[in-house]
Amino acid sequence: MADRDHRRLLEGLYRDYRARYPRSAAAQARFREVLVDGVSHDARLFEPYPFRIVAAEGARVRDIDGHEIIDFWQGHYANILGHNPAVIREALVAELERGWGLQTGLPEEREAEFALLLAEAVGAERVRFTTAGTLATMYAIMLARAFTGRNLVLKVAGGWHGANPLALKGVARSERGFDAVDSQGVPLSTQEEILVTRFNDVDNLRKLFRSLGDRIACFIFEPCLGGAGFIPATAEFMREARELTQKYGALLILDEIITGFRYCASGAQRLYNVQPDLSTFGKIIGGGMPLVAVAGRADVLELASRGAKKRVLFNGGTFSAHPLSLAAGKAMVEYLRAHEQEVYPLLSAKSARLLAGIEKVFAERGICARCTGHANGILPEGSLASVYFPLREDHYPSSAEDLTDPNLCDVTLQEEALKLGLLLEDVHVMHGLGALSAAHTEEDLERVLAAFDAFACRLAKEG
Repeated sequence: MADRDHRRLLEGLYRDYRARYPRSAAAQARFREVLVDGVSHDARLFEPYPFRIVAAEGARVRDIDGHEIIDFWQGHYANILGHNPAVIREALVAELERGWGLQTGLPEEREAEFALLLAEAVGAERVRFTTAGTLATMYAIMLARAFTGRNLVLKVAGGWHGANPLALKGVARSERGFDAVDSQGVPLSTQEEILVTRFNDVDNLRKLFRSLGDRIACFIFEPCLGGAGFIPATAEFMREARELTQKYGALLILDEIITGFRYCASGAQRLYNVQPDLSTFGKIIGGGMPLVAVAGRADVLELASRGAKKRVLFNGGTFSAHPLSLAAGKAMVEYLRAHEQEVYPLLSAKSARLLAGIEKVFAERGICARCTGHANGILPEGSLASVYFPLREDHYPSSAEDLTDPNLCDVTLQEEALKLGLLLEDVHVMHGLGALSAAHTEEDLERVLAAFDAFACRLAKEG
């Protein structure tokens, strides 16, 4: 692995991928003529081109070239029960048969029923629905600014809160580290109001609050970095975040779009024993349908009320609280709460076996590879994990900086070569691995470990 640009390895992977997925190549060429880059989300695009699916069921998807692929992307990590689970399918069919399938734009009982269900599960006083994580985090920050009368937004490097211009800084590593805004079109004034701190760095967090605490409106971060290797917050960092925001009068916003209902039938905040001022939930709570919520303190969320003096215009969107989304969300959350003692221990056990197996496969080939997602004393052995390739045996990342530094980790292997290599074995991963679902079977895990072994063998020969 001395040749770290892996030119020979990548050339071979690109060649073999093109040979294995020819129909997807033709489809991509056609779709690019009407869709920007041929897709509707950047996460669905990779080089040389994405494969195109025709069906999805359980742990697997089927593509137009006829491959049955074990999937760890699972609907942007939303499908904790796998693709198209019966409990969701039946709920949607029942709604359509009742004649409630399309948006009415009028209040209905199920909206309040699901809000009560969610509030009870996560310990929130108020809930308001919207349709995308980007909107939820944007509204949460707007509420925090209105409530505190302050403008500065603090976030962590590598934290992804959607394409929300109020937090679109420090998402990915650039020439400036994690201090750049990841999009054009964001005014300089907005960029200057976003502060970025290192994840799990308590000393730097204290320093920031000592110098700017009276100007910080909110501190927003994910309990586990969804776009940066699934690195979890340490207990100390979470505790300090809560204490510092309270001390300086800022709001703590936990973005649980990914982590909500992933580790237990609530937010990860329950496992950390911390109560944020606001939380955002999405993905799993929608059961695969577009349903997102901002939940938290009544005195903060009531600023969205029409009668509020310092009103925040939080309207959610035309399709907020869509009947089918509510039906799917209610079915999913009720199922997870009723089966909490079955679903989560099973996911944890399968994850432990898979992660240990992956590390063993690479070790047997003389390759240093490790997995995030192991139990950290707070979060259990997680169904969110990533494989990374440290350049030193003693390197264990605790932040996005640690994981993306080319002097510490082989990023090309993690983000590019591994994905293509596994797709040649009919396994689809995202950011090194992705999300395990309840639908992944022991047979699936055996196939996945065999796929990793095939990649490790190729890497040892060609890497």
